[in-house]
Amino acid sequence: MNPAITSETLLHRLADVQVMVIGDLMLDRAVFGQVGRISPEAPIPVLEMGREETRIGGAGNVIANLHALGTQVAAAGMVGADAEGDEIAGMLAELAPAGAILWRQEGCATAVKTRYWGGGQQLLRVDRENRAVLNQEGMATILDWLDEKIGDVRAIVLSDYAKGALPPALVEQVIARARAAGRPVLVDPKGRDYARYRGAAVLTPNRRELAEASGVPVGDDGAVEHAAEALRTSTGVDAVLATLGGDGMLLATSAGATRIPAIRREVFDVVGAGDTVIATLAAGLAAGSDLAEAARLANLAGSIAVTRIGTVPVSRADLMAALAPAHGKVVELERAAEIVADARRKGRRVGFTNGCFDLLHAGHVAYLHAARARCDLLVVGLNDDASVTRLKGPGRPANRLADRARVLAALADVDLVVPFAEDTPLHLITTLRPELLVKGADYRPDQVVGARELAEWGGELYLAEIQPGLSTTALLERGPRH
Repeated sequence: MNPAITSETLLHRLADVQVMVIGDLMLDRAVFGQVGRISPEAPIPVLEMGREETRIGGAGNVIANLHALGTQVAAAGMVGADAEGDEIAGMLAELAPAGAILWRQEGCATAVKTRYWGGGQQLLRVDRENRAVLNQEGMATILDWLDEKIGDVRAIVLSDYAKGALPPALVEQVIARARAAGRPVLVDPKGRDYARYRGAAVLTPNRRELAEASGVPVGDDGAVEHAAEALRTSTGVDAVLATLGGDGMLLATSAGATRIPAIRREVFDVVGAGDTVIATLAAGLAAGSDLAEAARLANLAGSIAVTRIGTVPVSRADLMAALAPAHGKVVELERAAEIVADARRKGRRVGFTNGCFDLLHAGHVAYLHAARARCDLLVVGLNDDASVTRLKGPGRPANRLADRARVLAALADVDLVVPFAEDTPLHLITTLRPELLVKGADYRPDQVVGARELAEWGGELYLAEIQPGLSTTALLERGPRH
């Protein structure tokens, strides 16, 4: 471990490491709609259904968060021999390209959690479960796969949702083999008896789980610290990272207890926040961070996760934006939406443009100045490093995301910088709904991403003049002038 590593440096190392996740896989479905009346049949709200979303849940949400961080993922779990299991298999093919073992167990139905939302409030959750414990053949298959992969991974997460994929015998073997190979095992625990996790590197209980497992009331700070230390010593784990909601986190190790304060944000939904925390913690440890720094980064990731509805992964771009608040301008999309909404209430005209902005040059400056002259607030969508590589090829970007964001934020014409991981900024555009969309005059209107949607709400498309001979690619090819 390197105690001097910074969070920003750590984020750039996440793509170079592989983390293994073993645990209970399920589907998280969300149904969104509006409630406008009470049923005449019973005193219950009537939900007028709108859109539906399906995401991989349980241990799958840990996998999805690691994938969003850019970390390589290997995954193993159990599902039923059913259509829902097929859905999970398809998702894992994208989320865990380092390899996945999906044990299909007869007599087991894939777990599905369906949440119904009306006007931003969760109304009902419906669970479909038919629990079955992983059988001996499935356990042997996963352990054989572990033996093959353990040399490649740098950390292992056991995501225990008590659905049967992690019987005590499997947990014991995974921890023993990982310790022999020098790989830390992080456990998101369930139940009251944590003895089965003996030998793990880190346990991540929440406040309620900490009280139940330790048998110690956790009503105040001193009690939490006592409970965490009692749990650490009784289970023989290296550390306990207790997640305490609005009170932040407490990290208990043999060196003592460390308090990690909460990062205050408006909480919309806590579902999946624990998965985000353990995924970020594991990725940080795998990338060479010390435990305290990885925990602080996990705390930041968890604070972002609770601002979103449903199990939406926290990306590396989200964390980078939160860590690079140059002049307060570099923000995540949710914060940008709040700022834009406030600007509109004040009668201000919102403009949007996007790009890689690698090696900022005079052409960029003139382009952004022309854009800002036509609006009151200019938002710049900034491609993250991975998307720049996909768009521009190997060797790009020349400058990492944090540096590009800071340089842009230093320009007076730029009001907000919003990093994004997708290849196009369509999601940013449709979320922010700018009155003005700006691209270079080397585009035709029908080539501009978001132009069609912009027309739907009556926005203006402006194609700004491009200064000939000025581009990042040309500068890199030309090299320095003497």
